[in-house]
Amino acid sequence: MASRVLWASRTASYLRISTFNRGFSTVLKDLKYNDTHEWVKVDGDSATVGITDHAQDHLGDVVYVELPEAGSTVAQGANFGAVESVKATSDIISPVSGEIVEVNDELSNSPGLVNASPYENGWIIKVKLNDAAELDSLMDSDKYTKFCEEEDAKH
Repeated sequence: MASRVLWASRTASYLRISTFNRGFSTVLKDLKYNDTHEWVKVDGDSATVGITDHAQDHLGDVVYVELPEAGSTVAQGANFGAVESVKATSDIISPVSGEIVEVNDELSNSPGLVNASPYENGWIIKVKLNDAAELDSLMDSDKYTKFCEEEDAKH
């Protein structure tokens, strides 16, 4: 058993994945996170935004994603859509400000992608960043992991 844990830990480290104590939620190391459980992946002046594995796990099976229009703008900390699940509806809060350059239209027909692949196929929007300095106010993977552990301990 100990060798399995060691193998899993080494594999997670190699893949740049942090694991929660619960064992099934993941936090990717190269992303930034806000305290409302959205993630952002930056590539130059472009950012991809989605909800975290932790968030989708707490929501349950996602049945609908309310998407914004490409060409509209988002502001850091402002609502730009919603995720509806069998348990609840949750606003999606933008971790960054900018112009929405692309929307994941696949989510209209397959909202479950948010559950199955929150960091890859389940992304929600792509944004042209207005101010890269906003990223400094977001959490890295270690801080987000600790934030989630503390939040879960309260419930």
